[in-house]
Amino acid sequence: MEAAARVIARRGVRGLRVEELAAEAGVSTALIYYHFKDRTGILRATLEFISDRAERYTTERDPGAEPLDPRSELEQSLLLELQDTPTVRENSTAWGELRASAVFDPDLREELARATLIWVQEVAELLGQVRPMATATALAAAAERLTALLEGLSVRWLSGGLPLEHARELMAGAVDAELARLRG
Repeated sequence: MEAAARVIARRGVRGLRVEELAAEAGVSTALIYYHFKDRTGILRATLEFISDRAERYTTERDPGAEPLDPRSELEQSLLLELQDTPTVRENSTAWGELRASAVFDPDLREELARATLIWVQEVAELLGQVRPMATATALAAAAERLTALLEGLSVRWLSGGLPLEHARELMAGAVDAELARLRG
């Protein structure tokens, strides 16, 4: 799955060739087809893998560290999607490639919509911990805006259109604005 994320990040979904994936993973193409049946199976599994990997690097904390207050946990979970590490760059690039391909692939679109919904729900839950009196509808709308903005900032940063620190400042400002809006 790491090899699939790397190849998709590097070549895009349309550039994904099972032979190249097999070589990157150090396995045979037959083994790839045995486990994933077809290209769609590879894409679905890769989407699940990058979603799980993003959840790990945005939520795992040092066991010895003091717990974060809800506001800090919310901001940190979003800002950890904007860090200049190979894993985050690869994950964010692969996510963007899968999202762009979903425009033309109904099967992938459904899987991506499900993964996005889970992410939005997680952010809404974090928002609700900070603003427990906000309505579920307001929390969901705020989470939609924050996750959509994060995707856009990530694309601009990764493509060189926005410095990383500025993207992080914009995201932090958006968190402040959404929390103020929820306070009402």
